[in-house]
Formats: sequence, C-alpha cells, structure tokens
Amino acid sequence: MVQAMERPSSAKLPPLDHPLADIIYRLEAGGALIPDTPVNLMKIIGMYKAYSIPMDFYWRDLLYLGERVFINPFPFFKYFPTKEYFELPNHYAGDTADLRIWRGPAHAHPELMEFIEKGETGKMPRLLHHLWHDRINMEFSEDLARAMMWHRMGGQLDIYLDSEEYKAAADKAIRAYFKRNPLMLGLYKLFPDLFLEQARQATYMNVLGLFWEVMAPVFFEISDRYDEGSITSVKDAMNFLVNGIFAIAGRPIYHHVYIDDEVHVLVPKEKGFMWLYEAAFPYVEAVFYRTSPFRGTKSYNAQANQVPTDQVDFHYGILFADKFPVGTAGIPPTLLHQDMYHFLPQYLKDYFHQHCRGEDDILVQLGIAFQHAMYTVTSAVLQATRAAFYYPLDDPNPEHLMANRRFFVAQMDRFLRPQYGIAEACKIRNVQDPNYL
Repeated sequence: MVQAMERPSSAKLPPLDHPLADIIYRLEAGGALIPDTPVNLMKIIGMYKAYSIPMDFYWRDLLYLGERVFINPFPFFKYFPTKEYFELPNHYAGDTADLRIWRGPAHAHPELMEFIEKGETGKMPRLLHHLWHDRINMEFSEDLARAMMWHRMGGQLDIYLDSEEYKAAADKAIRAYFKRNPLMLGLYKLFPDLFLEQARQATYMNVLGLFWEVMAPVFFEISDRYDEGSITSVKDAMNFLVNGIFAIAGRPIYHHVYIDDEVHVLVPKEKGFMWLYEAAFPYVEAVFYRTSPFRGTKSYNAQANQVPTDQVDFHYGILFADKFPVGTAGIPPTLLHQDMYHFLPQYLKDYFHQHCRGEDDILVQLGIAFQHAMYTVTSAVLQATRAAFYYPLDDPNPEHLMANRRFFVAQMDRFLRPQYGIAEACKIRNVQDPNYL
C-alpha cells in the first residue's frame, strides 16, 4: 500500500485525483519517491556504500577503456587497468581535489584494492582471479555505457558525435592507433563507419567514467555522514544528492585518447559540454528508465508487439526490473548485485539475515534494497530538475505551485502508461510497501 502523505499546508492547490497522488504530495513537500522511514534510510545508505566501492573500480577502468584501449579489436586485458589508473586521483576526494566531496583519499578505495588482491578465494595473480570470476564485473558498467550510447540521450554532445569535427578527430586517432597494422588500416578503409562507431562507444565509456568519478565520492560521503549520525532521514540523503548535483553540474565532459606519446582530443573541454546535461541526465534516463529487454529471463515476441517499436517506450531500467538472481553473465543487474555483495556494511548484512530468508536470498534482498536506493537518486534528479526549471516548493504563488505539480504529475504518469506492460512492470508501488521483500 502507498503510505499516506499529508499535503504541505503552503500548497494552495486542490486535491489530486491521481493513482499516485500520495507520492506527488510527498514530492511537493520536498520528500522522495520512497517513504521516509529508518529502515528505508538504512537500506539506501547501505546500498550507496556497497555500490560506491565497485563504482570506484568502474570509473577508473572506464577511463582506461576510453583513453587507452580505445578501438582495440581484441581487448583481452581491458579489465586490467594499469597501476596509473588505480592511483589516478579522484577530482572530488583527497587533499588535491578540485572540489572535495568525500573526506577520504583520492586514490582507489582500500577495500577495493584488498578485494582485487584477495577476492573470495585468497591471494593469487589477478589473471587467475579473473578466470575464476572472482573479480569486479566490469561487464555491467560496459553494458550501461552502451545503453547510453544506444539511446543517444546526450544533449549537445550527442549532436557533436555526428559532426564532421568529431569524425575528423576520430579518423586521426584511429589511423594513429593502427599505424603499425596495415590489415586493420585496410579494414578501416573498407568499413569506416564501423570503426567510427567504436570510437563513439569509447567516448561513451569515457563519459560514464567521468560521471561515476563524481558519484563514487558522493556515495562514500553520504555513508560516512550516516555512520556519524548527521544524515538521519531519506530526505537528508536526497538533499545531499541534490546539492551535489548542483555543485558538480558544470564539470567538463571530454574525451582524450592516449596513443604512444600522443594525445588525441576527440571531445575538447573547450566545447563546454557539462556533467549535468551530458552525463547525469542521460544516465538516469537511459539506465534508470530504459536500458534494454532483460536477456535470459524472458522471451519477447516482437511480432506480437511485446517489444516497443520506439525506444522512448523502453521500460527495462532499474526502476522497472524484477530481481532475478539467475547468475548468468548476460544479466547486468545480477553482476552488479554480486559486486555489491562483497562490500555490504555489517548493519545491512545483519538486517538481511534477521528479516529475510537467509543467505540464499541475500542477492534478491540486495537487489530490492538497491531499487530503493535508485528511486532515491531519481527523487534527487526530479527535485533538482524542479529547482532548476520550475519554482521553490514554498513559493507563495499558486500558479507557480501548479507548474511544479504539473511537472511531478507528468513524471508519475511515466510509471502508469499501459503500453507494453509499463504500468505492471513499474516498481514504484512496491517500494512504498514495507513488506516488499
């Protein structure tokens, strides 16, 4: 059941006749898409901590893929970033930070480095950990970068990737990359668009890496503040995210490729592409809402219109996903759940063991808790969008409050569309229920 939410007294608006009215009232009161309870807060903070450590690897390896691996046709060691990338200082942590969000160190997180060295099986060469699948699952992050590229959710960056300027820069980099390989240069001459698309993919890998470089210290800091007692509600956590979104909004989005001793600039910083519009908003839209049909769990009949004909109707993101821990490499959420499992804070482990169905069920419960956490991130994006383009929640002008309401209603209507089972797939009602286990 949807938890009742009293409408803010300052909102001089008529009652709503809407299936998700209570959630809209909560948003109008400055709240989130999920109820503000101690258990929900514990779940989302625990997930932020468990997610942030794999994310600290994801962003480093994504930059390695975009900057060094680039268009390598046989990238056997693409999940083995060099020592330089583990020591790469995060721009939002450490003493040298451009803007210090997390009070911890700028290099790779100590828990991450310990897991890379020992994993679950013990200390052994990284290649053996990789072959034994005792590792961080980078396939997950690659899949999300491809989803962003496929949905082409970027703003001005997306337009730039089709420009002659980008094509010329990519052509120069591709030729430099294959300058000692006449076979690949010949293939490039025959199939130039194929290689150009691989360059665009490398750009999106880089963009997602720059996005997560911000989000990792944000989640680390939220977790630390929760442990210290300074974040005591879901609203506190959401507002920290909102403030972080605005603080980092103008972070430059760029793509540099390093080939031998040369730097090839595919996306210059001078273009003015910004983190908020070219990374954050596209990520939420492409990953939280859309992605692609779940591979390996369900059969889809396109002739029976079970798969949307338009990408705008895709509804396979984390806000809609069922939690099936099937354990195959083709299910990206399962790979993420396994990565987070290694870094669960003790309080969340204790909760899962006490209130759920034991160790065999922990990946399911972890996935449900993660869904709560991502609905909270979505809440922060909605509130940040409202603050940027609409009006304050306590605005005395009823017309302004009505504009805010129309925005929130439009966002909730996205979860209620009957086409392709969108309304049935959506989990927004589930996350209102404390018995959603």
